[in-house]
Amino acid sequence: MKKTQVVALAIVTLAAAASMRAWSQPQNAASAAAGAQAASAEAPAAAPTGRQADRALRRKVYAAIGKDKAINAGNIGVRAKNGAVTLTGTVSDSAQVHKVEELAKRVPGVTSVTNKLAVEKPFGGM
Repeated sequence: MKKTQVVALAIVTLAAAASMRAWSQPQNAASAAAGAQAASAEAPAAAPTGRQADRALRRKVYAAIGKDKAINAGNIGVRAKNGAVTLTGTVSDSAQVHKVEELAKRVPGVTSVTNKLAVEKPFGGM
C-alpha cells in the first residue's frame, strides 16, 4: 500500500513540475524582437497612472527633501494623490517648514502642496 502511495505521489509531482515548465518556455530571439518592435511602433510607453504615479511622485518628493542635509526627513510624511502633495510630521526649526514646502513645490508633477508640518518641541516643552 505504501509503495503505491509513493509512486502516485511521484507521478503527481512530476506532472505538476512538467505543467509549470510549460508556462515558462522562453521565446526565440527573433520573435521576441519582432514583438517588441511592433509594440513600440503601435504606442509610446505609457506613463504610470493611479497609485503607481502617486508612489513615484512621493518618492521624488522624498528624494528632493533628502538631498538637503540640513533637514531631517525621518520625521516627515509625504502623501501624494493626483499631483496634490500633503506634508505631515515635524521638523526641528520653523524655517524648515517653509523650506520643505518649497522643495516639494519644485518637484516635477506636483500641482499643489498642503503643508501640515509642525515644529518639534524639545523635551521639557520649552
